[in-house]
Amino acid sequence: MHEVIDGIEIEHRDIVTNGVRLHCAIAGPVDGDLVIALHGFPEFWRGMTGVIVSLARAGYRVVAPDQRGYNLSEKPEGIDAYNVDEMALDVVGIIDAMGRESAHVVGHDWGAAVAWWLALTRPERVRRLVVINVPHPSVFAREVRGNKKQMRKSWYIFAIQVPAVPERVAFGRRTRQRFSRAIAGTANPGSFTPDYLAQLREAWAQPGAAQGMLNWYRASVRRRPGRLTDKRVHVPTLIIWGRKDVALSDTMVQPSADLCDDVRVEWFDDATHWVLHDEPERTSALILDFLSA
Repeated sequence: MHEVIDGIEIEHRDIVTNGVRLHCAIAGPVDGDLVIALHGFPEFWRGMTGVIVSLARAGYRVVAPDQRGYNLSEKPEGIDAYNVDEMALDVVGIIDAMGRESAHVVGHDWGAAVAWWLALTRPERVRRLVVINVPHPSVFAREVRGNKKQMRKSWYIFAIQVPAVPERVAFGRRTRQRFSRAIAGTANPGSFTPDYLAQLREAWAQPGAAQGMLNWYRASVRRRPGRLTDKRVHVPTLIIWGRKDVALSDTMVQPSADLCDDVRVEWFDDATHWVLHDEPERTSALILDFLSA
């Protein structure tokens, strides 16, 4: 299937990687430098539309998967399937399926967590790293355990650990509308359009999606990956951060940057956690500038 967004043709294709089938949106010239664009919770590939269109227009080959558990991708059973190691291997498999040795990786929210982990554990597969409003995993682990302010901001992670109830509260047939309004309320006014909110609700309604999406959080608490032998990021890194993030404190940005060998930090004083939606043109321009440096 194909569609056109802002003059850019988007191909929809399934890629089997790491034992799962992932629906992917693919754009840009076949011979362009490869970029993997990873959405976060509770979005799907369309959350990366601005990145896809701007990079494809500039000549990059962009692949934006629905990550495992989301929308049209496979939704494996059990919490073990949602360990961050597995998600990083999903990206490795996509890079392999595209016939490449490495790729630029851009991630927001949970997509950024996967991007960080891939750069830390398989740096040879990452050319340049762009992470948006998520800190280095070691910094977040330290802060969520020892910083009371961040612990309060992260209350929802612990609430999600309860089985079944979060699925009904956030993604039930009668509650999806309210939850979509709540998500939009944490972004700047107008950043989430009615059309996009309707697309989100449709993605959430896919069979198994509610549990799959929430199992990412459950695995983050109950199925933690092994210790990193090296906590430093050795690939060039761009950190983009909206200061008005209601869930993640901006005090984690500098400690994250300090763990990178080659890093650039770009602040958005008036943007929220949803900086890709709040400031789509500026974020896309920054990413393009960084990847082409």
